[in-house]
Amino acid sequence: MRDMIEIPIRVDAVSKRFDKTVALDAVSLEAGRGQILGLLGPNGAGKTTLIRTILDIIKPDSGRVEIFGRPFRPEDRDRVGYLPEERGLYPRQPVASVLEYLGTLKGLTPSDARARTTKWLARLDMAETAAKKVEQLSKGNQQKIQLAATLLAEPAIVILDEPLSGLDPLGARLVTGIIRECAAGGQTVLLSTHQMGTVEALCTRVFMIARGRCVLYGDLRDIKQQYAKSSARVLSTADYRSCPIVERVEIGDGPDQPAEVHLKETASPDDLLRWLVTSGARVEQFERTSTPLEEIFVRVAERAAAGS
Repeated sequence: MRDMIEIPIRVDAVSKRFDKTVALDAVSLEAGRGQILGLLGPNGAGKTTLIRTILDIIKPDSGRVEIFGRPFRPEDRDRVGYLPEERGLYPRQPVASVLEYLGTLKGLTPSDARARTTKWLARLDMAETAAKKVEQLSKGNQQKIQLAATLLAEPAIVILDEPLSGLDPLGARLVTGIIRECAAGGQTVLLSTHQMGTVEALCTRVFMIARGRCVLYGDLRDIKQQYAKSSARVLSTADYRSCPIVERVEIGDGPDQPAEVHLKETASPDDLLRWLVTSGARVEQFERTSTPLEEIFVRVAERAAAGS
């Protein structure tokens, strides 16, 4: 049964220190129902500490964490699914037995755990592995089993740490589709990963942490617009160098390939489009240049490392 709280995860000004190391410094975030929130950050930034604080494994020194609109309760563990980056399976036991056992630990009856195990093995194209020992599976297939264990009890909150680790492209596409289904069904997904392409494909909002502090937080579309390059890819009959707002032009590989038109700092692609229209040029293609999330990540991480 889904929890109907609209903000299932709320972190308010949470700080945590380990000896002289500040792991979290007044961190605040929210993850809404049916939302996939991307958790980003360099190695050692505080992501794992934040996840463990949300899961009530680590107690914060100050601040407040709310799960389903209140402080974490022991019974909430059955409504939160966590896929850690490390393997958490019993390697010498049969796959189906492991999933059924983990399902009962999350409050399922043995018969429900058995039925859902069968369902998830089929969903992951792994029905034939039910009797095999976990250690006999490839790294990618073990990752699928771990994902099944995370989702078996239909948790309202799903926390995934590098869910595509070890997967081939087909497996990654399958798991990506499942993550989308989780959000579409109303589950709240917190996705921690270094794969920026995965974040761009799945997440509507992102939270980036560096040195224990929030350095980037908000809607992915707004963030990409904020860090957008002042340039556009254009295929037209215009002489771009005659435009007063153009700084430089990178010509395409052929006459039917668009040029990369870089604008002066105060200009925008909309200004260039208006100039093209008023100049009477025939415009066949016009595309605002999008800054890859990976480039934004690197830029923000370097700035945080420099202490600015």
